[in-house]
Amino acid sequence: MSELVVALVTGGVVGLTLGALGGGGGVLAVPALIYPLGLNPAAATTAGLIIVAATSLTALFAHARAGNVRWRTGALFAAAGMLPAAAAGAAAARLPEPVLTAAFSLVAAVAAVLMLRRPASGEGAEGTGGGAAQHQ
Repeated sequence: MSELVVALVTGGVVGLTLGALGGGGGVLAVPALIYPLGLNPAAATTAGLIIVAATSLTALFAHARAGNVRWRTGALFAAAGMLPAAAAGAAAARLPEPVLTAAFSLVAAVAAVLMLRRPASGEGAEGTGGGAAQHQ
C-alpha cells in the first residue's frame, strides 16, 4: 500500500475518533505516524499536534452549534497548558527516541486505565448519560 493511501486511511480514523469522541486523536495519530508511516517520534509528535489541532477545530464547530461547549472552562484549561506544553516540547527535543516512545506509551496507558475505572462526569447512577462530548 502506498504511503499516501496509508496516510489517508489513518488520518480518516483519527478524524472519526476526534469527531465522535471529542478527543484521543493524539493517542492514535502518533503511533500511526511512527509505525505505518515511518516518522521518528519527535516528528510524529509534532505532526500529531498539527493534525489534532486541525481536526479538533473541525469537530468543535459541530459541538458548538449543538451548545455542548463550555467555552470558559476550555479556554482556562488551554491557557493553563500552554506554558507547560512549550517547556515539555523543548525538553522532548533533547530526549532519545526510545524515551519519548516509552513516555508516550505510559501516559496513554495511565489515561486508559483511569478512564476505564471511573465513569465520565454526569454519567453516574442518576442515568443522565449524554457522553463526553456534551460535558466538555
